[in-house]
Amino acid sequence: MKVLQLDSIPIVARTQYLVLRSRVGHYDPMLLDRLAYRDGEWLESWGHEASLIAMEHEPLFRWRQERVRRGETWKWLVGFAERNTDYVESVRAEVAERGLVKPAELSDPRPNLGEWWGSRSGATLALDWLFRIGEVGIVRSPKFDKSFDLYERLVPEQTRSQPTPRIEDAQRRLLELASEALGIATAQDLADYFRLKMKDARPRIAELVEEGVLLAARVEGWDQDAYFHAASKTPRKMEHRTLLSPFDPVMWKRDRVARLFGFDYRIEIYVPANKRRWGYYVLPLLIGDQLVARVDLKSDRKQGVLRVLGAWLEADQDASFVREVLSEELDSLASWLGLSQIDYEGGGHGGDW
Repeated sequence: MKVLQLDSIPIVARTQYLVLRSRVGHYDPMLLDRLAYRDGEWLESWGHEASLIAMEHEPLFRWRQERVRRGETWKWLVGFAERNTDYVESVRAEVAERGLVKPAELSDPRPNLGEWWGSRSGATLALDWLFRIGEVGIVRSPKFDKSFDLYERLVPEQTRSQPTPRIEDAQRRLLELASEALGIATAQDLADYFRLKMKDARPRIAELVEEGVLLAARVEGWDQDAYFHAASKTPRKMEHRTLLSPFDPVMWKRDRVARLFGFDYRIEIYVPANKRRWGYYVLPLLIGDQLVARVDLKSDRKQGVLRVLGAWLEADQDASFVREVLSEELDSLASWLGLSQIDYEGGGHGGDW
């Protein structure tokens, strides 16, 4: 995947844990915390939104930090830093002295800055600025709380000593990584993977095609050119069965999901309840190379119950077969979550669904 998006919503499980379960099955979620925040194999960065990236790829994101520092992006945060230079420097100095500090633990957290900054404290904004320019890094607890430490204490010296790539070279490499992760993809798909702007991505993609790293293709039914990595291989068979997180890379781009699977999907977390079509936290069911159903789930940890609030079968699917697979997947998911019971509370389209 090259990048693992982070999200705090724990309706079923926090998405970063759920995404990995879709790939590898049952595993101890503490392994992720250890790899990212103790062993230092991964680093929290602005990859695809807030994400974990491989530590070895850290140099590829330095140009993004520099653009923030120069005021080219996140301009509202730049404005805060410029107006509060002394305060920001005092926050950095305190992190340097203390290490692993939460915003509220600073000696001067400045909780009230006025309505312009919303509910965020001065400490939160200062640390966010320092994070985006690569002065501090983030360490999360299993409860997803953030602590901050100096970037140089979180990124090994052997990584920090690597030369900073030219912007064009870094963007080319990010697009190549995106291609390796996506398989077949349009230019927009490739750019979105690491949130590159199309004006930056298009010339880099053309260069990768000219170099023979990417190959151009046409896909039946697509109205845009497609690209795939020259070293990619087509699997002989696809038998994987799993429930996907809404924040899984497979589901990131709504139009890509529609192009690949004929599956209309939208995350409805931020949609008012009375306007939701499916539900608050809906997981698609993947069988082989098809998305065949969707299920609205919630983990009730106090009662030890995985609540099925609704389930819907896609058109032209074998209802009995998909129902059997879904039942197996729900049993497996509940077991992984440590929940002893599954409660089917909702209905849906298509008979028992």
